[in-house]
Amino acid sequence: MADDGGFDEFYRGASRRVLHFAYAMAGDLGTAQDLTQEGFLRAWHSWSRVSRYENPESWVRLVVARMATDRWRRLALRRRAETACGGGPPAPPPSEDTVLLVAALRKLPASQRQAVCLHYLLDLPIAEIALETGAPVGTVKAWLSRGRAALAALLVERPAASVPTSRAVAAEPPSAARKEENDATRP
Repeated sequence: MADDGGFDEFYRGASRRVLHFAYAMAGDLGTAQDLTQEGFLRAWHSWSRVSRYENPESWVRLVVARMATDRWRRLALRRRAETACGGGPPAPPPSEDTVLLVAALRKLPASQRQAVCLHYLLDLPIAEIALETGAPVGTVKAWLSRGRAALAALLVERPAASVPTSRAVAAEPPSAARKEENDATRP
């Protein structure tokens, strides 16, 4: 098949980045591949229009993000139905780190998840994310800030209970520390 107005070159240049984005949005490689394929298929069908956009890759990512969001909604409905019917256990995760990251990303609102994935996975500048999502720059900054804060809280490692941490010591009120010092110096 002949190159349809540069689509082949566009696909070769953008498919890897879109796949990484889809993986971060979906949390599963197989699903990410399906989302990427469907996104590019839709771009190919509308290539005469999409090719005139300033950033066709942004259009494909928007399609992928919407399909990923729809997928999460369908999974939530299926999970509720399986719970009501007593469905089987979920498939084991590929690795602990992947599971932790995907679980944390799942807890973010879709807008924050999309902004975090675009900015940190695809290294898109905030202005470009704002163009792609149709949101003001300030809103994108807020999504990123809230997303980072939520991920940090969700991904923080919990220390062993028997080992005191500097945070635990720093959180102790100064009066308690002085009382312990006074008790230690008394005979």
